[in-house]
Amino acid sequence: MTASAAIPSPRANSRGTVEGDLWAELRAEAEAVLVEEPLYAGIVQATILDQRSLAQAFAYRLAHRLGDGDLARLSMRDLCLSAFEADPHAGANAARDLIAIRERDPTCRRYLDPFLFYKGLAALEAYRVAHWLWHQGRATLSLHVQSRISEVFGCDIHPAARIGSGVFIDHATGVVIGETAVVADDVSILQSVTLGGNGKESGDRHPKVERGVLLSVGAKVLGNIRVGEGAKVAAAAVVLHDVPPHTTVAGVPARVVSRLAAGEEPARSMDQSFGFGDGI
Repeated sequence: MTASAAIPSPRANSRGTVEGDLWAELRAEAEAVLVEEPLYAGIVQATILDQRSLAQAFAYRLAHRLGDGDLARLSMRDLCLSAFEADPHAGANAARDLIAIRERDPTCRRYLDPFLFYKGLAALEAYRVAHWLWHQGRATLSLHVQSRISEVFGCDIHPAARIGSGVFIDHATGVVIGETAVVADDVSILQSVTLGGNGKESGDRHPKVERGVLLSVGAKVLGNIRVGEGAKVAAAAVVLHDVPPHTTVAGVPARVVSRLAAGEEPARSMDQSFGFGDGI
């Protein structure tokens, strides 16, 4: 049984939205921590229970982690909140990112844990702030946020890159996503993955990763190439050419090693096997 089959997720219904249901559940988990761990009660109270929405809670949490001597926490919080409030989809995107972790990571026992501690989620939501700043023409602040993401979370995402929702960046350490890269919805990215260029050319030079792709540990996808929907890139593969949809590629340089079964969703199952059969 996959993690997504075993774990119920918030769903939109007549009483609310996915975002609203998740926010209510996150608050309930936070209230439980007040009893479970009194030493952490003040942090949980300020970060979640004193906030009015998921977007405000993310703004507070990111400011606490990214604020520094160059840009104080209060200024960082205002930046983050401005970015989230300017995008009507920001709360829903953040909710989908949280749900993706809960469904795909077997170590995740509640929504509170990735919200407070997982640096892949923090890097992704902070990137969304930098991306908004970039498109507001505020390149200096945008690059400052990118730099802080790299320093604090060990994950380097150019603010001009385009990343969808329901994206899971697991561990985040060593992940690099270049300026003209595109990552569609429902993609899973493991540690040390690079979506980079293959030289010094300018212009559109980074990969385009379609919906539902799994990029396994240490995969390097280089150049303006396309990774097709529902594909799987094996650990340590070096991809230099387009990847057909619903295939597994492996090796250096990467080549197609198997076709995925109809309906298989590698980004959700997180199955990193090659599909050669037993023992492989």
